[in-house]
Amino acid sequence: MAKKVRKKTTWQKTRKLFNDIHLWVGLISGIVVVVICFSGTIYTYNTELREWAAPHLHQVAVPADTDRIPAESLLPKITELSGGTVTAVGIPADPARTYTFTARVEGDNSRRGTIYYVNPYTGAVTGSSKEVTKTDEFMQMLFSLHRWLLLDRIEEPLIGDLPNRKLGSYLSGAATILFTLGVLTGMVIWFPQKLRNWRQGLAIKWSANWKRINHDLHNSLAFYSLIFLFVMGITGPQWSFPWYRTGLQKALGTYQEQPAQRGGDGQRGRSASTAVKTDAGARADQAASTPLLPFSAYLAATDVALPYMGDYQLSLPQDGAAALSIRKNRTGFFAPAASDQVTLDATTAKVTEVAIFRDKPFNERVASSIKALHVGNVYGPFTKLLYFLACLVATTLPITGTMIWLNKMKKRR
Repeated sequence: MAKKVRKKTTWQKTRKLFNDIHLWVGLISGIVVVVICFSGTIYTYNTELREWAAPHLHQVAVPADTDRIPAESLLPKITELSGGTVTAVGIPADPARTYTFTARVEGDNSRRGTIYYVNPYTGAVTGSSKEVTKTDEFMQMLFSLHRWLLLDRIEEPLIGDLPNRKLGSYLSGAATILFTLGVLTGMVIWFPQKLRNWRQGLAIKWSANWKRINHDLHNSLAFYSLIFLFVMGITGPQWSFPWYRTGLQKALGTYQEQPAQRGGDGQRGRSASTAVKTDAGARADQAASTPLLPFSAYLAATDVALPYMGDYQLSLPQDGAAALSIRKNRTGFFAPAASDQVTLDATTAKVTEVAIFRDKPFNERVASSIKALHVGNVYGPFTKLLYFLACLVATTLPITGTMIWLNKMKKRR
């Protein structure tokens, strides 16, 4: 007598569909995801590793009974050394860290300019951002691997006229979208067919055979890392696809139309060149015409508006205005990466505007924190550690998932 075949329930059919999607997006993107996640795991501590490799740029010995030199007294020295204009000054809360002076030179196309590191007790310049260590080169290689799969380092286009950097960006972006889809489908199939057995997905049965341990590692580690994996995945493709970035901005309600550019390329080039020269001239004129008070006056006014310990980044008056702005960042293991900002009158130290990050609408806070959300720099070292562990888990998921699939294939033979 033939056995009666039970009809699959709606939940079983749904789970089977999501399982198939989860399987195929994992198989298609697996190798690229491993590369992206492994490089991202190490790159989580990019800043810390770079500082560890060049401690003389960031750390100083604190002499006994000695105060720090006023940072403003060092401006002429850095101006002469750089041959340009000092646009920003960093004053850390930690007395054992160096001052930083950002200087820009006319004709320099660098977005950030050159950063000079200065011992706050002796006034000695300990180095600049032009110094490149082996660790810097390694981290740059990791970044290239993470963003462009190292294709940007190949000169000749591999596909038609498509630049290799763009090709690598497309591949990494597509793999990240598939990874995010895998995270979402994995969240669905994580729930067992009998919901009362949901606790099984939280633990690893170490006494079982290696196949069961591999299965439990895939399920449980993915569950514990779920929220971080989703945030990494949903934010990543915005650097690969303009349409994705636009969609993300529209979803957050922060999208703004870009003004149309007028004139041909030659006109834009001339305008840009003229703008650089004009801006450089304005900075030089402004630096000479705007008398600055001791920085301690600006910091004192900032501390009244933002009464907590933190690092200061002073943006000096530019383009003919007398406004000086200061960004202040909290310090500590759980310190948020987002800064608060105070705008002051450079001639009087009177506060004219205060912008506190947590007072902004939620969607604006998220939109301005996309990079921090992607790399884990949201609440300082605390979230960096969580992201490091989550990214390490993400690196293993395609491997453990493929092993699960291979084991199932063997059973069917």
